[in-house]
Amino acid sequence: QVKLVESGGGSVQTGGSLRLSCTISGYINSDYCMGWFRQFPGKEREGVATTGGGVTYYADSVKGRFTISQDGAKNTLNLQMNSLKPDDTAMYYCAAAGPIMCYVRSGFRAGDYDYWGQGTQVTVSS
Repeated sequence: QVKLVESGGGSVQTGGSLRLSCTISGYINSDYCMGWFRQFPGKEREGVATTGGGVTYYADSVKGRFTISQDGAKNTLNLQMNSLKPDDTAMYYCAAAGPIMCYVRSGFRAGDYDYWGQGTQVTVSS
C-alpha cells in the first residue's frame, strides 16, 4: 500500500519561501515519475514540477522560483518554493505515476498518476 503525505504548507507574504515535503511509504519503483501539482478553487489540478527517469520539468509559471528534489533514498519528495506570489496560492499535492509517465506531456497530466497525497494548503498574501 503506497501512501503519500504532504507537509510544509502555510501562509507567507509575497516574496517569501516555503518548502513542501512529501513522505512516501510503501513500495515505489525508484524510476517512478514523481510530481507536484496544485489546484485552484474551481479549477482542475495542474502540474507544477515533475521528476523521474532522469528528467525534470517545471511549469513555465514556476521556472526559476521552484525546485523539485528527492532525497537519496527517494522516500521524500520536496518542493522548494521561493519568490512566492499571490498567484501561487493553492492546494498542493504530491503524486506518483509509472516509470514512463514523466516522458508523457512532461508528466503534467494528472490522470496519469496512480497515487496522491491529501494535499497541503499554500497561501501567499500581498
